[in-house]
Amino acid sequence: MRPPDVESVVKGHTSPRKGSADVNYDEPVNVPIDITQLPVPAQRILDPNGPEPLRKMAARGVVPGLKPADTITVVVLLAEGTGEIADTARTTLGKLPTPLLNGALTGDLPAGVLDAMAPHFASNPEIAQKLLTHPAIAIATVETLAALGNEAVTEIVATNEERLLKYPSIIEKLYLNKATRMSTADRILELAVRNKLDLQGIPAFKEAATAIADELICEPTEEPTFDDIQFNACADASTSVTIADDEDTHERDEETGDEKPVEKMRPLLEVWNELRAPAKIRLVTLGSFESGGDRYDGTAIRLLGVRDSNPLVAVAAIKSPSMKEDEVRKISASRNVAEDVLRIIAMNKEWTRNHTIKINLVRNPRVPFGLASKWIQHLRENELKDVARSREVPSAIAQAAKQQLQRKGK
Repeated sequence: MRPPDVESVVKGHTSPRKGSADVNYDEPVNVPIDITQLPVPAQRILDPNGPEPLRKMAARGVVPGLKPADTITVVVLLAEGTGEIADTARTTLGKLPTPLLNGALTGDLPAGVLDAMAPHFASNPEIAQKLLTHPAIAIATVETLAALGNEAVTEIVATNEERLLKYPSIIEKLYLNKATRMSTADRILELAVRNKLDLQGIPAFKEAATAIADELICEPTEEPTFDDIQFNACADASTSVTIADDEDTHERDEETGDEKPVEKMRPLLEVWNELRAPAKIRLVTLGSFESGGDRYDGTAIRLLGVRDSNPLVAVAAIKSPSMKEDEVRKISASRNVAEDVLRIIAMNKEWTRNHTIKINLVRNPRVPFGLASKWIQHLRENELKDVARSREVPSAIAQAAKQQLQRKGK
């Protein structure tokens, strides 16, 4: 008999129909778990008005008489609350005993419980494997493991090509997970391209897909490949370079007008130049990197990327979701970036609200006239005079600046 005052459902998780033998990846994770499907002792524990000592003991994973699957379900549902009991339950989720875990994962667990467990075991390949093969797992839980998993777990996720093709969002999560090997990212990206998938969750998917088209894709290996090692070496090298707001990765030669890397960029540049285009594209897309517990925002990699001789890499860099306005300000003034990069900047409404970026676009001879000229009307009088007199801007831009001064009666 169901005890009084027990809510029939707890929001936040999925509960597939009990006894279902099929994997239902389409079912959303945020539907309720039906508490009435649990044994009566479990329902008493979950009753907010139930004995507090019993609830505290259950929050620690100690529930005599319950099967492992029901015990873990109780812990997950207690963790959904607030207060001391919920805090204890959340801590318990992160250190569930192996016998309890193994017993639960071979039983009938609701999809919402699996989803709550996933973040706690994203670095545990043994448990992650059991989660991924559980018949009740939801697609959102697979995505969580793909996004948060360590190298070993992402390798497991990436082996199920049938699931990757059916749910391309998993490929996107794996690609954007820094722990995923570069060789694995290549392999799943090539799988998507070969099967004509459009991965809109990857900012520079078009460029990455084009870059990988003619590449030789390695088969899965137990140990990291040479490409994996190179990729990680470049990521590590980038963490040793800090670019201040008033600095750039390159300096301009006043005589020739050419740019050359500043001295502190040379070690990173040496590693960067050895990378394949797909690896460069993924590096500029990922954004930040960590080293020794410190986090680096990836500015050096992005400013290097936009100047790469391969236009696919350059465009991927300017499309990076981590690209900052201050970086765009520096890029818009550079004469060693591809025209496509400057075109993307000039057509971005958010970036061109910055007055300095507008001036840079007008003065940069690599910006197409049609895009540069439309910002002339936004320049101040002294700026127009500088442009009109400058020998470094195209004559058409200088003339347009003079005409704007004339219209202002100056």
